[in-house]
Amino acid sequence: MLSSLTSAVSGLEDFQQQMNVIGNNIANVDTTGFKAGVVDFADAFSNTLRAPGGGSSTTSGSSSVQVGTGVAITGIVNNWNQGALSTTGISSNLAIAGNGFFMVRDTTSNAQYATRAGAFSVDQNGYLVTDTGERVQGFSDSALSTLGDVKIDTTGMPATSDPNARVSSFSVNGQGKVTVNLSDGTSFVRGQVMLQNFQDPGALINQGNNLYSNMAEAGPLVAIEPPGMFGLGNIQSGALELSNVDLSNEMAGLITAQRAFEANSKIVTTSDEVLQNLVNMKR
Repeated sequence: MLSSLTSAVSGLEDFQQQMNVIGNNIANVDTTGFKAGVVDFADAFSNTLRAPGGGSSTTSGSSSVQVGTGVAITGIVNNWNQGALSTTGISSNLAIAGNGFFMVRDTTSNAQYATRAGAFSVDQNGYLVTDTGERVQGFSDSALSTLGDVKIDTTGMPATSDPNARVSSFSVNGQGKVTVNLSDGTSFVRGQVMLQNFQDPGALINQGNNLYSNMAEAGPLVAIEPPGMFGLGNIQSGALELSNVDLSNEMAGLITAQRAFEANSKIVTTSDEVLQNLVNMKR
């Protein structure tokens, strides 16, 4: 069989996957904290028709003769560059300006996940949670000594505060400290949102809902730490990180992938015509 046929088939398959990745990127152009996927290609194994020959003092060497067998996808990786930060004015919305991930916990399975999407809210029990109910992790006490679910309530309020005071508002500063303002005019630090970073973010596995797992294999650089330390970014309250998808680049890449797919289709058609001619020679 013509090697051009198998090479073209590999091109059809891999450029189809590239169009799938680009389509997913475009679909998530407005997804909070989304990181665009990038397809890495490499040439496939080559058939050696002639091995290279070594030269001597009286003769010249000969080069090898090889024919490639197509293309292969070596990886589909995420572009971890930071997306633009958009101000929302909602105090529970948090964005990371710099490196790091929020850590959240699934209360059903107790599994922890990393995320860059900070579209958090406060649930009916006072916990800071994601849109799908995972609880944000950090220091859960006013002494900033116990790691757990970050909660917004009156626990740990000053002794000088009115015992009947209620939470009127809260804020999160650049270091993740959660300050609760009470109805009697007093305030106190209730907890702290913490961050995590990884040696190889490419090893993280996307679980959907802006959540990533496989954190141990990604190589945590440090234990969960306060923002602004150990190379971690600062937190910007009242803002969200937008998708880092560049729509113009994606559209240009889509056109290139489409044309490459069409060119490989033409090679398949031409190879078929050559084989048909060979079959007709029998007649």
